[in-house]
Amino acid sequence: MTTIDEQVDVLMFGAEYGDPKTKENMKAELRERLIEAEKEGRPLRVYAGYDPTRPDLHLGHTISMRKLRQFQDFGHDVTFLVGTFTSLIGDPSDKGEARAQLTPEQVEENAQTYAQQAFKILDPEKTTVRRNHEWLGKLDFGDVIHMASNFTVQQFLARDNFSKRYDAGTPIYLHEFFYALMQAYDAVALNADVQVGGQDQLFNIVVAGRKLQQAMGQKPQVSIIMGEILPGTDGVEKMSKSAGNHIPVMGEPWDMFGKIMSIPDSAMPIYHKLLLGWQPDQLEELENALADGSLHPNDAKMSLAREIVTIFHGEEGAETAQKRWDEVFRSKGDGIPEDIPEQKLNEEMRVLDILRDAKLVGSGKEFKQLVQNGGIRLDSEKIDDPQLSISPSNLPVVLQVGKRKFLRLVKE
Repeated sequence: MTTIDEQVDVLMFGAEYGDPKTKENMKAELRERLIEAEKEGRPLRVYAGYDPTRPDLHLGHTISMRKLRQFQDFGHDVTFLVGTFTSLIGDPSDKGEARAQLTPEQVEENAQTYAQQAFKILDPEKTTVRRNHEWLGKLDFGDVIHMASNFTVQQFLARDNFSKRYDAGTPIYLHEFFYALMQAYDAVALNADVQVGGQDQLFNIVVAGRKLQQAMGQKPQVSIIMGEILPGTDGVEKMSKSAGNHIPVMGEPWDMFGKIMSIPDSAMPIYHKLLLGWQPDQLEELENALADGSLHPNDAKMSLAREIVTIFHGEEGAETAQKRWDEVFRSKGDGIPEDIPEQKLNEEMRVLDILRDAKLVGSGKEFKQLVQNGGIRLDSEKIDDPQLSISPSNLPVVLQVGKRKFLRLVKE
């Protein structure tokens, strides 16, 4: 049986607060909470929240999910909270300007597959899925005023992103302050022992959540703040869909494989650490092998890609993805995979319209940029005319977008 001290070591691994004293306090509180729960014969109540501002989660979101899974493996109760109400406000935590507000219909559409995506990491049999409109939607204005009375404007303006916007004269809207209040009330509604989140949630979880619980007669939650942020495919900036450097959890296996293969060599250690859970001794061995040349970076990355794709798409998905990668990048032929989607064409159409209909490009602007950079090919030849059309008399042909997206056009 795992001891409490062993649980604390595992559960606090990777947590950072920007202040050693806060980390020590959280570690001590977690140990105390585990002892109390054991005496009471109950598991800890643990949760993390995810706002459905977009329909797909990406690998960066899975960092906190892995911490939730560790709690599950130790027998604790885990709630996967979908922010169906907080996403209507828009989290300003890591933004230099106010977020665009979503409609309830947009939020609901985005939230449809969140639990399904989360179960790629979490054990569905041990996970409770909740939506925070269940309690936030029932609050009246008096409740909000009561919650707000526990905080000062100075506390909010001291936050890094708000202070920068204030100094720059960038608008800070009143509703943005409410986000932290609403997220704090989640902890109250769930009577949480522990909340897990990222660095951008430091104020919302450690300050607002704990303070509001205390004000409402609850013991303040232990806050597990994940210290490192997964960089995107550029290896530098935080993984983000808006930055275009994300890797979707539900993306096609070959696309996930290819995007992992595209990350810089320097990002490999943190990907192994955050996505595969490698410990310091394993990471040191990896870095030494890369440094002395006994392990080639491409081989290390290939193994990394296979392991990550296996997690989300199984062994068969990983094998298919690697086969496709080999066909494109290791073949001596035209580099076009055998298994690519086909589309029938019965009239002359512009390449732009064909690719947009097939969802291989998102906009005319993106298409033109790809053409300018040599990123669109027709039968392996670069296209330099953004107005180019294809007639059924010229079929079959293969269109290629970037390095990994293909479409075969055939006659009706």
